[in-house]
Amino acid sequence: MSQATAGTGTHLTLDLWHPECWAIRATDRLPGGVLAHAIYDNPVGGDATARGVFTAFGESESEVEALLADIEDSPLTGSLNELQTRFDTRRVTPGSVSREFFLEYDPSDMICPQLLERGFVHNAPGRIEDGRESWHVCYAGERSEIEAEIDEIRERTGADIEVASVSTAGTDARQTRLLDKLTPSQREVFELARERGYYEWPREVSTRELADELDISKTTLLEHLRKAEGTLLDF
Repeated sequence: MSQATAGTGTHLTLDLWHPECWAIRATDRLPGGVLAHAIYDNPVGGDATARGVFTAFGESESEVEALLADIEDSPLTGSLNELQTRFDTRRVTPGSVSREFFLEYDPSDMICPQLLERGFVHNAPGRIEDGRESWHVCYAGERSEIEAEIDEIRERTGADIEVASVSTAGTDARQTRLLDKLTPSQREVFELARERGYYEWPREVSTRELADELDISKTTLLEHLRKAEGTLLDF
């Protein structure tokens, strides 16, 4: 990714789940998590597999060992080979223990190619934890096209995709104008969610807690929140 691309366009954090993903299945069953760094076409044999560089992390050696064993035993993965040296020595890894590894797998089981095909360029490692994935991406097209592109990915993959945060290079004044597009109820819900850490990773508050604080139902809160996010994406 070029430096120019990284600094322009719309920046989003996508919180998602999709079927047939070995990392989602492993982290849903076990503590710890996985960072996804780089993906390569398999140079051997021209088959349909890909190779990726990943980090398994957790709070103990036994936690990471169990996670790696689960990944290696998955019917969705091929060979797993641990790296003896760090892929990126500058990086700070979550958890107290981490192990980096190469993994072979079917790229059609991962969401990354679909994101790239629809114009969402990764600008940080993906993080998979608690059966969900978080991706920081940059979209260089028109902001008004983002929702349609995400809908296309949902349709193709059966994924559940939420926009956890969105920002565009610009002034604070422009951000204020965007917030002014919201109804009072939508703005109240959106700003409380942002203030309480709903858009942080991992999330610091649940939708149930937000709903209780505002004395509204969870369904009503989600409706206001999704409409607010949709309005902000359209401008």
